Amino acid sequence: MARTGRPRAFDRDKALEAALSLFWAQGYEPTSLNQLKACMGDISPASFYAAFGSKEALFREVVQRYLATYGQVMAPLWDETLAPRDAIEQTLRRSARMQTARSHPAGCLIVLGASNCAPQNQAVQALLAAERERSRKGIRACVERAVAGGELAASPATQTLPALLATFLHGMACEARDGDGAGQLDAAITTLMQVWDSLAPAPAGGARAQ
Repeated sequence: MARTGRPRAFDRDKALEAALSLFWAQGYEPTSLNQLKACMGDISPASFYAAFGSKEALFREVVQRYLATYGQVMAPLWDETLAPRDAIEQTLRRSARMQTARSHPAGCLIVLGASNCAPQNQAVQALLAAERERSRKGIRACVERAVAGGELAASPATQTLPALLATFLHGMACEARDGDGAGQLDAAITTLMQVWDSLAPAPAGGARAQ
């Protein structure tokens, strides 16, 4: 009598990566448990709950994995060895390349993953909102550092610069999802950085060169 082979072991790491791609492509609420179990290798409900606890717990783990991998494009914001302008520009350009890469879903999980949740899923929406606020704080810190170091002039326009940069950063997710390529976003970033340059202090004794 032929012996049956051992059942294939559950690969938790691969399952988590598959769930990340599915949540990234579809968002939290549209993604069903059946879809998750299927993409993880047709695992049983018992295996799913034993490994991850719940759909929300799985999503929270997926978000942490995303931040530790794809989300590292944001790291320059907190690198104080970089000049503030360089930190902002590197973050934007790296994010644009990541969000438009063809090796994974387009856009940004942190922006698109849970943008319109039902009341029972507000905790999930709040999780991503907190991450977006962290990005805003990083941008604000770069601008404040630039003002303190004389790279930017202290002015009402400069006070609005963090909001402008954050709006662009988060808005790239929609543009990438709608089909904008890295080249289009990169060109827009070049124009945006000209706004930063326009807010530099005027040279002593004369007007800023145009």
